[in-house]
Amino acid sequence: MKKRVAIITGASSGIGEATAIRLAKAGVKIGLIDIKEENAEKVQKAVEKEQAEAFIAEADVKDPEQVQQAIDSIVDHFGQLDFVFANAGINGKVAPIEDITPGEWDQTLETNLKGTFLTVKYAIPHMKKHGGSIVITSSINGNRKFSGFGMAAYSSSKAGQMAFGKMAALELSNYRIRVNIICPGWIETNIDKNTFAEKDNLKKIEIPVEYPEGSQPLDGEPGTPEEVAELVYFLSSGAASHISGTEVFIDGASTLL
Repeated sequence: MKKRVAIITGASSGIGEATAIRLAKAGVKIGLIDIKEENAEKVQKAVEKEQAEAFIAEADVKDPEQVQQAIDSIVDHFGQLDFVFANAGINGKVAPIEDITPGEWDQTLETNLKGTFLTVKYAIPHMKKHGGSIVITSSINGNRKFSGFGMAAYSSSKAGQMAFGKMAALELSNYRIRVNIICPGWIETNIDKNTFAEKDNLKKIEIPVEYPEGSQPLDGEPGTPEEVAELVYFLSSGAASHISGTEVFIDGASTLL
């Protein structure tokens, strides 16, 4: 993994931050892409503590020009690109379908799904020569869980990421670029800061569910960003050289209930 270069979107916190640090421990150089450059500075310092190099590029993943410029600037700085972690995303508006505005729908789909497309699209030219690994952060929602009331936009974007990742895995196989999709469940991050729930309106669509006592896996505790980072590290490494086009759920078996 040493001397390899990774790009991480949504790199300033949570899963993105933990993955940057995990890859840095393996000697990977990290390109940090976030919507606010100053937010990624603490992650840059954490990477440098691991004796690895980090380079920050600011971009809104919804904006094609910004994404292309960010990726190109990282490749210009390091000279190559081996791994891409398309991780940036928001929960967005959580409300009944009839109460979600078209603008709110677009914001969620463009950040999560279009942002993934743009990240992969502009990374491909830099990876075609020597191959590499792409990991996409999807979710249990829209793929194995459909009881997130009010999360129609989010779940649709996450289901779209799954389909896109599988299409990309097949298309890019000729270039020796592997593409896999991770589906986290309840992970302790700060994504709630980008969640806008209409709690009163949600009451009209929620269906009460009672779980039997003791049925919640792992004592109902959330996973950690570091646990997800270990999965991303594995999928990016040579140990996963024959794994592509695959979704991996990391939710403590909670969606098997």
